[in-house]
Amino acid sequence: MILVVLVIGLLSGLLVNYLADVLPVDRRLGRPQCSHCHTPISTGDYLTWRNCTTCSHRRSLRAWLVLALYPLADIGLWFYPPLRLGFWLGALLLVYLGVVVVIDLEHRLVLHPVSLIGVLLALPIGIWLHGWLYTLLGGVAGFGMMYVLYYLGTLFSRWVSSRRGEDLEEVALGFGDVNISGVLGLLLGWPGITLGLFTAIILGGLVSGGIILVSMVQKRYRMFTAVPYVPFLVLGALWLLYRPF
Repeated sequence: MILVVLVIGLLSGLLVNYLADVLPVDRRLGRPQCSHCHTPISTGDYLTWRNCTTCSHRRSLRAWLVLALYPLADIGLWFYPPLRLGFWLGALLLVYLGVVVVIDLEHRLVLHPVSLIGVLLALPIGIWLHGWLYTLLGGVAGFGMMYVLYYLGTLFSRWVSSRRGEDLEEVALGFGDVNISGVLGLLLGWPGITLGLFTAIILGGLVSGGIILVSMVQKRYRMFTAVPYVPFLVLGALWLLYRPF
């Protein structure tokens, strides 16, 4: 059975890589492209991990990390399955959340179709875990609380822009973060989403503070440099959903 789990993890990693490579470029799930020269890659070359036939560019470090981490993650899920999700739902959610995180890290983007798929996936799982009322309350609360932060961040960006006389290139939160918070709210239910968001805020603050400290030591600090926030939202949700107790 361990071999089967390893194969499932390998296929999951391949799927996450494929969707993260294709969706930001083509919402119709067409052929992936070389990240260097943007030449379409054939299915055979993509699955066999060959270098780009045009520029010989190798696969990215992200692709290798995803391919290595998913079999390990699925083995962990097999031996220590989440209390109520179980192995199969846990593995399925890891694929979805992995796609969201990788795209956000690489493109600072949360695609609306991906958010919609998240709603269709999270709603029945949330109802099974929490009942329909607390699931819907969690979704509304996650969306609403993050929307307030998004709105306040937008007002702050406008105020800073007016004081500096130029537009800010980066924003603290994007609307995609609001959508994903709604999806995670469906998964965590009410009041679980409040703890999930609180955890994400704490993690985001700690990591952002570390980045600022390192950049100041290296004398590369730039004010208002945005940090992708979706990974922290997902980590907060994973901590609550994937505990084996």
